Amino acid sequence: MTKRMHDNDLFRVAIQGGYGAFHEIAARKYYSDIRLEIIPCDTFIDLFDSIATRSADSAVVAIENSLAGSLIPNYALLSRSELKVTGEVYLRIVQNLIGLPGQKLKDIREVHSHPMAILQCQEFLEPLRKKGVKVTESVDTALSAKWISENKKKDVAALASDLAADMYGLEIIAESIESNKRNFTRFLIVEPGKDREKNNESEANNKASICFTLPHKVGSLSGILSVLAYYGMNLSKIQSLPIVGKEWEYFFYLDILYDDYIMYKKAISAIQPLIDQLHILGEYRSGER
Repeated sequence: MTKRMHDNDLFRVAIQGGYGAFHEIAARKYYSDIRLEIIPCDTFIDLFDSIATRSADSAVVAIENSLAGSLIPNYALLSRSELKVTGEVYLRIVQNLIGLPGQKLKDIREVHSHPMAILQCQEFLEPLRKKGVKVTESVDTALSAKWISENKKKDVAALASDLAADMYGLEIIAESIESNKRNFTRFLIVEPGKDREKNNESEANNKASICFTLPHKVGSLSGILSVLAYYGMNLSKIQSLPIVGKEWEYFFYLDILYDDYIMYKKAISAIQPLIDQLHILGEYRSGER
């Protein structure tokens, strides 16, 4: 993990969303032993730009959720960037219905939150919808909480973290309302590639994220998977993404777990003649689940 310190010895970490977002909780979990300056970004594009312009030293990027699945656009942003994945963190996502102090569930007429949070709380929200409660999508969970607080919005609640409730002076109306109580989001830690190359400790790593394209012919993907299996690689994730302008052709994103770094490098060398545009997104230590 790269540790470049700036004013007041703060390590600057970019997150998508506002203060109190789950991205901030993930950042503080991963960098638990470092004093952080959180850099909020409205969008993931802004987040990646913050690294490119050196406004931040690192960024935390949500990449998949155990309930809602992969965040496909973030795979594309990562592949187009020159950033390297340097770590990952799994965060148990606990969604709460929060509002102004004194509000009760029967008072709520609107619920605001990010589409992902709304999807994660469908079972809780559906009976409210049937009673006429309006559910509105917003850009972020924590920013929804901030908006309610700053504008003193009565009868309006947000789906957000308990950290957001504390930060914006709100109260939890209903806690842990996510449909799946084993609701986890996987976040990637990304840093500038050149800085990471100087600090790469390959012997401590046991996971790699790669992406590539394949010739458009029968059996090309199964051939790659067979080679990886031969070298003892454990494929923990595979994701495809259409290539713009090339109908029915795809980028493939793979997460590979390995016990032997030398065998991993041999596996990568073995598949290189079979693929196009191989991009090693990062080699890092797998996160604790």
